[in-house]
Amino acid sequence: MAYENFIPTVWAEAISRELDRACVFVENTNREYEGDVKKMGDSVRILGVGKPTITRTTNKEIALEAPETVEDTSVLMPINQIAYFNYKVDDIDKRQSSGGVMDALSKETSEGLANEMDKYIADMAKAKNALLDEATAYQVTKDNIMEKIDAAQQRLWENDVKQSTKVTLTVSPRFYMLLRQAYNRLDTDNSDMLKNGVVGRYGNIIVKMSNNVAKSAAGGDLIQLKTDRAIAFVNPMTHTEAYRPERSFSDAVKGFVLFDGKIVRPKEMIVMNVKYA
Repeated sequence: MAYENFIPTVWAEAISRELDRACVFVENTNREYEGDVKKMGDSVRILGVGKPTITRTTNKEIALEAPETVEDTSVLMPINQIAYFNYKVDDIDKRQSSGGVMDALSKETSEGLANEMDKYIADMAKAKNALLDEATAYQVTKDNIMEKIDAAQQRLWENDVKQSTKVTLTVSPRFYMLLRQAYNRLDTDNSDMLKNGVVGRYGNIIVKMSNNVAKSAAGGDLIQLKTDRAIAFVNPMTHTEAYRPERSFSDAVKGFVLFDGKIVRPKEMIVMNVKYA
């Protein structure tokens, strides 16, 4: 049968590579918990610690009191999101021999799966614990856009995000065009930098562009300015296999990705709530 000549592991590896390349929002997340989950329904408990009290004194003799209990924090992240596909191919052997068809299908599948995961991370701008810079959307223009970005970055600094920490601003095409008009030095000729949605740098902010930027109820853009630690994301499983449908004279390919994410450091993500003229 034709499907016996198709190697599922090769397809799966190709999809994984394309997914990593195609994800814009997902790329700037914390993925260190990925190895802790294996299947749908698993959960990851992300532990955190509070800050101990620091006492200053001028006394040369320090009388210690009973040690305090430093409160810890934890966030439970369930793994429940699945994106899947299932389609027929007339004759895999013939299509493979024609050249390029299977690669094209793999890329289309990868882009579709990556897009679903990216939209999921983008929509976290609507989460209850996301920090909006303004409750009501404000209008951005080329005359005030730099001021608004600076104000959002200032809030990150006030939340104790260090100036040396990598920060990413993921914007819509419309926001980007205004930014480029306001800051003509934004573009870069560094081809290594212009990958996976990156369109330039403003100060120490990496600027990326995506069509998946979330929309507010009023239709404005919810632009994320965040560190890579703000959102935890896991994609523990990508599964693909070829099979022969019983009621069809064709070969088919099916598969899925398992994933989920959560805002775990809300102070390290500011959502710019913007609209346009």
